[in-house]
Amino acid sequence: MQPASVVVYQSDPRIAQALSSSLSQHFHSVRVARSADELRPTIARHRAEVLIVDIEPSSLTEVENLHREFPGVSIVCTHRLADEEMWAAALGAGADDVLPSSDTTGILHSALRSARTAHSAVA
Repeated sequence: MQPASVVVYQSDPRIAQALSSSLSQHFHSVRVARSADELRPTIARHRAEVLIVDIEPSSLTEVENLHREFPGVSIVCTHRLADEEMWAAALGAGADDVLPSSDTTGILHSALRSARTAHSAVA
């Protein structure tokens, strides 16, 4: 069974489109939030299980707030220059993973892994 829904928020529309195309083969519903203002309503409206969020225009504080507001949503962060220090800080803020924005395959695998974990926790 495919996980129900994923929401993508990326600063680069080309990356958002590439991720959306890749994710749509594995998720029942993929929605793209085009702005920070659209993010929360899109997560709530589509009952997202996974959120792919670019932390370059956002912040780790935003990740922490999203984690608190949507505790059942797995958060996979992306950043153009992701590194281990950023990864550790994002995990501390409630994210499940951090990957370079250009790593579409890695992001897909992380989203699928996060969705399986979320399903296991509910079951």
